[in-house]
Amino acid sequence: MESRHRRVQRVVVGIYLGIPLVLLVIVAWISTAGSPVAWVTCVVPLGMLVFGWALRRRHRYQPQAWAGIGVLFGALSGLYVTLCPLAVGVWWPVWLALPGLLLGIVAGGWLARYADRVLLVPVVPELADTPYELFFRLRGLQLTAVLLGADSVTIQSRPVMRSQASGDLAKTYPMSSITGVFEVALSGVERLKFPIAIPHPPVVTEGPAVIVQASGDDWVLPTNQASTLIELLNRRRSIA
Repeated sequence: MESRHRRVQRVVVGIYLGIPLVLLVIVAWISTAGSPVAWVTCVVPLGMLVFGWALRRRHRYQPQAWAGIGVLFGALSGLYVTLCPLAVGVWWPVWLALPGLLLGIVAGGWLARYADRVLLVPVVPELADTPYELFFRLRGLQLTAVLLGADSVTIQSRPVMRSQASGDLAKTYPMSSITGVFEVALSGVERLKFPIAIPHPPVVTEGPAVIVQASGDDWVLPTNQASTLIELLNRRRSIA
């Protein structure tokens, strides 16, 4: 796991610091062809670099955040590198703004997915001994997932409309409040109820599921990774 951890963190550094740094070098090189005023274009990549430095420590163990930052930084870099030549009187790269934006989105998203694959493929029990937040999507429940933290479990959904109350979209339990974890097989005819807001009506499908008992609540969580979730959850419970 130590080797995997180092590989993942190298990619995370590449997302949060590498992308802005490469953009800064390119923009600085372009600025050398213009007047001293053109160097003001370096403000944007410098701001991204500072922003990435501040967020990296907070997000280093949160794979869910990597994709958002990767896409954001990639999009800004792809767009800005085509607009920056305007500062030195070169206009033709503007026509490449849209392709640059799309290429940046693809590149940033790919880096985040690569880091995620390095971390989770293959899934091993030793992941429970790390501080990484592990994300499990639920089958038949759109925009709803289980987030397995180092010392807590969160069942969460994402709002479809802004009018949804944020307090109804997630529920978190400390590991100490979990009293039971069981694997079951759903036949597809069960009716599942959830005390959090579900963006779309649940579609119960046949397959494995996990029952989590915590603080008087019983959750039936359909997931094809039921055995993996149970193993990691029980291991983190024992550590906590």
